[in-house]
Amino acid sequence: MGQNPSSTGLEPAALLAAYRRGFFPMPAEPGGPMVWWSPDPRGVLELDDLIVHRSLRQIRPKFQIRIDTAFEAVIEACSDPARPSGWIDERIRSAYIDLHRAGYAHSVEAWLDAELAGGLYGVSIGGLFAGESMFHRVRDASKVALVALVEGLRDQHRRLIDVQWATPHLRSLGAGILSRRDYLDRLPLLLASPAPAVLARPGPIQAQPP
Repeated sequence: MGQNPSSTGLEPAALLAAYRRGFFPMPAEPGGPMVWWSPDPRGVLELDDLIVHRSLRQIRPKFQIRIDTAFEAVIEACSDPARPSGWIDERIRSAYIDLHRAGYAHSVEAWLDAELAGGLYGVSIGGLFAGESMFHRVRDASKVALVALVEGLRDQHRRLIDVQWATPHLRSLGAGILSRRDYLDRLPLLLASPAPAVLARPGPIQAQPP
């Protein structure tokens, strides 16, 4: 845990300044004071390390993937108070909706039969995608969204998905760790990369062959 990198709260400029320095906000406990975190070690997902199990490959074609067509619905689902260890409160929800409107927070959505089945949201700055949370209403829907994100980020530029903490669930998908020093050393080059084209326009995206 580190010091608050900004005295101006959770408005977009403060959030972007924090991410560029390796921090992100999260209450220490539900409803508690907002804390700015810079974990050591840091959970990350290198694009080439993603693990796509056979069962996931088989179910993927059933879903349609869309970008930024239901951001508020995604963050609302991620903030469901019934979820264990829920930390997304109204402060976080409002701040990231503002950041989405500013063009930096994005949702990757898995739709099934015209219903939002799962997805994730995070912050994109240059070659860094800082994943914040994911949810599913249909089994494996959030994993399908993650696979689509990784596929969309693969290009000739430096890219990295920051998952904050490498939980057992994320490790099963290929996440690993970096020391804080190594993460901060990589940040400048990541931030200097152009924004990924896949996040440039809202709407459906074409799935790549598994």
